[in-house]
Amino acid sequence: MSKTRAIALFSGGLDSLLACRLLANQGIDVLAVKFISPFFGYELLADPDHCRMVKEKYSINLMLQDISEEYMLMLKNPAHGYGKHFNPCLDCKIFMMTRAREMMAEVGASFLVSGEVVGQRPMSQRRDAMRVVERDSGCDGILLRPLCAQRLNETKPEINGLVDRSQLAGLSGRGRAGQIEMAASFGIADYPTPAGGCILTDPIVGERIKKFYNTHDHITIADMRLLMLGRQFSLPDGSWLVIGRKASENTILEGMAEPNDICLMLKDRPGPTALLRHLQSRSDLESAAGLVARYAKKDCNGNPLPGVVLCRSKKGVEEINGIPIG
Repeated sequence: MSKTRAIALFSGGLDSLLACRLLANQGIDVLAVKFISPFFGYELLADPDHCRMVKEKYSINLMLQDISEEYMLMLKNPAHGYGKHFNPCLDCKIFMMTRAREMMAEVGASFLVSGEVVGQRPMSQRRDAMRVVERDSGCDGILLRPLCAQRLNETKPEINGLVDRSQLAGLSGRGRAGQIEMAASFGIADYPTPAGGCILTDPIVGERIKKFYNTHDHITIADMRLLMLGRQFSLPDGSWLVIGRKASENTILEGMAEPNDICLMLKDRPGPTALLRHLQSRSDLESAAGLVARYAKKDCNGNPLPGVVLCRSKKGVEEINGIPIG
């Protein structure tokens, strides 16, 4: 006889880990799905060992699903609006629950699972908001939240005997003591600390992304990823410059260069890597070189120095005298 299967929305945090384990302990075959976009988890697409690591470490079968294109469209006009910054929390939940529901027939799942805890987050995990997510995603009755199930109405898998409700939890609120105790009972000691939240809630990056959405019609995944890096400059004639703040960002920026981009770096002394996109004028290119010189290694008195800046593009390499500006 085949096992009952469930799809669990998996963030990688402790709550989703525990939700999976609670059901697996009842003999349910849990398939964890981690949705990926430029705003969360995108770097995992380049890590071929991530799903294997999760399986070995936590005994959870994980698959990654890239939802970038559809998510960016949703972000442009979310039905339930934004939070304090550019975070469409309710629509984000609804979107991912809808996608998970659409996967159920394909993988033979009977219901969905989420690691949400009622009252844990002010916008998306209020009791009324959780009901809106169920309703608008078409998941009414089939979305089980094992960590707080005993504080919510019974779901179909509980009513139909697929899940033993008495073995589910009744957590609530923002405290973490219950989760930590539960993790210890499962022998889970090495788990991620709570994250700072979605990048779209960040007041600086969220505002940056919002401005880009308000001023551009055509938005790409590459643009979104670039917005989350380095020092950002809109040059006088409209070109877009991003300057790395540390060695790791310099490497990432160099690797993100597209065919029409220009990559800038100093020729003769340490300094940042910069990426110039949507070049509008020769003046903007010279300004970009000046900014690269400004943020390069300074003299003994802390003053920026001029320097030759290498500008690499599909046309080749051009050298420009970078005169520090700003």
